[in-house]
Amino acid sequence: MSIYKLKINFEEADHESIELPIAAGESVLDVCLDNGIDLQHNCGGVCGCSTCHVYVTKGMDNIEEISDKEEDFIDRAVRPRITSRLGCQCVVINGDIEVTIPDQSDFMGH
Repeated sequence: MSIYKLKINFEEADHESIELPIAAGESVLDVCLDNGIDLQHNCGGVCGCSTCHVYVTKGMDNIEEISDKEEDFIDRAVRPRITSRLGCQCVVINGDIEVTIPDQSDFMGH
């Protein structure tokens, strides 16, 4: 099994960037949850909402192609960008990636 690097940056100023291993076939959401990183996932990670929205800043070619269904949910996300993906659908296929997790306080009610 191939292991790559996942670098996670956070919009919140009080969160440090972190680098974690990610295996081919694993999603960004899986790695976040396995490492205690709060990435919202109201639908349970089945591409049924937009709460695990992330920005892919490097390695877009190293993840699975975006589906029409995923694009529909990204359109409903908070502050979507051209580099937006859903963490549950951000599955690594062949290389390192870097993502930025948007400010989660919109969901946390802080």
